[in-house]
Amino acid sequence: MLKRDFLKNSLLAAVGALVSPAVLAAAHEEQLLREARAMPLAEGPFTLPALPYAFTALEPHIDARTMEIHHDAHHKTYVSKLNEAVMGKPEEKLSLAQLLASASKQPDAVRNNAGGHWNHSFFWQILSAKGGGQPTGTLAAAITKDFGSFEKFQEEFTKAATGRFGSGWAWLIHDKKAGKLAITSTPNQDNPLMDLTGVQRGTPLLGLDVWEHAYYLKYQNKRPDYVKAFWNVVNWSECGRRYDESLKS
Repeated sequence: MLKRDFLKNSLLAAVGALVSPAVLAAAHEEQLLREARAMPLAEGPFTLPALPYAFTALEPHIDARTMEIHHDAHHKTYVSKLNEAVMGKPEEKLSLAQLLASASKQPDAVRNNAGGHWNHSFFWQILSAKGGGQPTGTLAAAITKDFGSFEKFQEEFTKAATGRFGSGWAWLIHDKKAGKLAITSTPNQDNPLMDLTGVQRGTPLLGLDVWEHAYYLKYQNKRPDYVKAFWNVVNWSECGRRYDESLKS
């Protein structure tokens, strides 16, 4: 009996070694998606916003399967866990913006899931099938003033995105106190709206999710390829609108 189990386990291990990490990741994410779609959203004040375009809209730069899993599984889970974390507590009456602004005082379950919900809601908006190219108007002028050129800005942002160790985000923000644009990055689901030590605060204008779930199915461990593809789907019109709104506030 022991010999048979040994042979069985050895065979399974040998087969597993032949399966690529990408295939294993796809199988895992497929199961995650099925379970997430089957699970009702936890009751609470926050809801999952609909994706503003089809899952296929950003192909070939971001594939449809990744978009399905990213929105329907990962983002939904952040919203559901945030509802669970605030229901029946004083935080239930706070807006998402208020939760972020008081992140340093919130328990990890609120901080992490509020960040995950806001970051992804923002991310969907600054992507577009008709994106790419360069910004125009006041944002283009500000980028040239603060970074020297769009190309230098792009290079610095790419460094922030590829250089973020582990999971996190890269950001272009409007630092109102300094009166200029800045590039920063945050770990996990933190963002520049949070009152956290070590986080440069400002109004996010552009953000890139560099968690592996955002790119692994298509790009595997080649984050630089994902970052390069990202520039083809940036919704500069939305980024510019957010910058103009920030100047007024």
